[in-house]
Amino acid sequence: MAYDEVLTALADPTRRAVLERLREGPRSVGALAAGLPVSRPAVSQHLGVLKRAGLVTEQRVGTRRVYAIEERGLMELRDYVDRLWTDVLEAYRRAAVARAAR
Repeated sequence: MAYDEVLTALADPTRRAVLERLREGPRSVGALAAGLPVSRPAVSQHLGVLKRAGLVTEQRVGTRRVYAIEERGLMELRDYVDRLWTDVLEAYRRAAVARAAR
């Protein structure tokens, strides 16, 4: 289950904050770390977890590394949640049909 690693990565509030900052566009580690209550090396470690989970990409620009959201990683999570939602709706439909049949 590929989404397991995504869920684990997103369980950390700092990683969620980093991902939220990347919603505004690609950023360097320094730009991502600015204003966060953790050091640049800690942000780099969090980015490594996000990258291994398939949630961010990394591109070298000169001496810097610039990170961006990887949409395919989020799609795996969305597919998982969509399947759960479909199951919930189907259970609701069955309960409504059973109740109407009484």
